[in-house]
Amino acid sequence: MEAYYNCLHCKNKRVRIMTTDGKQHEGVIVDVDRNNVYLRTKGNGRVKTSAFSPYGNYYGGFYGYGSEILTLSLFTLLAIALI
Repeated sequence: MEAYYNCLHCKNKRVRIMTTDGKQHEGVIVDVDRNNVYLRTKGNGRVKTSAFSPYGNYYGGFYGYGSEILTLSLFTLLAIALI
C-alpha cells in the first residue's frame, strides 16, 4: 500500500521510477489504481504494459501524439523520485 500512496502523492508530476528488475522509467504519472501506476513517457503513441501477455506488450490506442502510457505493476516498484 505504501507504493500506492507514494504514487498518488506524485500524480501529475514528473518522476523517475526504478523497478525490482533494475529498469528505470521517466515520465509523468497520469493515474494510479490499487494494482498499477500509469506513466506517460515519450514514445510512439501506443499503450505498453510491463506485465507478460500472450498478445505481446503493445496494445492499440493512442493517448496524445508522441506519448506512450506505460503500465507498471505497483508490486514491481523499488523506488520513485521526483525529477
